[in-house]
Formats: sequence, C-alpha cells, structure tokens
Amino acid sequence: MAERLKARLSPRDKPVAPRVYLGAKSFMYYIYILQLKNNKLYTGFTNDLCKRYRQHKNGSVESTKNLRPLKLIHYECYILEEDARRREKYLKTSEGKMFLNRQISSFLKTIGRYKDF
Repeated sequence: MAERLKARLSPRDKPVAPRVYLGAKSFMYYIYILQLKNNKLYTGFTNDLCKRYRQHKNGSVESTKNLRPLKLIHYECYILEEDARRREKYLKTSEGKMFLNRQISSFLKTIGRYKDF
C-alpha cells in the first residue's frame, strides 16, 4: 500500500489542479507562480492550469520560453474569473509581491530570493 502511495506522489507528475464541474463545463480559474531559470518569479492567470503549465514547459509562451527550466511553486484557484484576475493584478503590485514574499517565505529562503521588508 505504501509503495503505491509513493508512486502516486512522484514529483515528476504533472500538477493536479482541482476543478468544479457544473455540467460539461469547468468553472475554475487559476493564478499561478512559476520559478524561472534565473530564480525570478512569474505570475500568470489561466482557466486550465495543467495545459498552461505544459505550454510554459514546452516553450510555447513567449515571455518564459528563454527562461526554462521552470517550476510551478504556487497556485490558487477561484470559481469566479473576476476574482482570479483581481488577485493576479494584486500579486503583480509591490504590495502583492510583499504579501507573496511572506506567504511563500520558506521556499524563497531555499533559493535565496527572500526579502525581509
């Protein structure tokens, strides 16, 4: 049993993003943070996290194609697109960056990107 559990939690697996289904349509929207090759962080928005992450990894996204390899380090999901877009916009402000810095401080310390404001 433990062997099967370990196999399912392999870090090589693609990210598993929760979805809410109402009929045949998905109603989840995501903001996500990627760690780029130069250790900078990229904030984005999507309605299909797995597909968008694959696009980033494959070099299909212009803004990150020369900054691979990259890693998904954080994501949040929202039912309303408006809420997700507002959150993305906030996280791109200086106040939002300070908030994110505190929220994922343990990870940022491991890569030398933590800022003590």
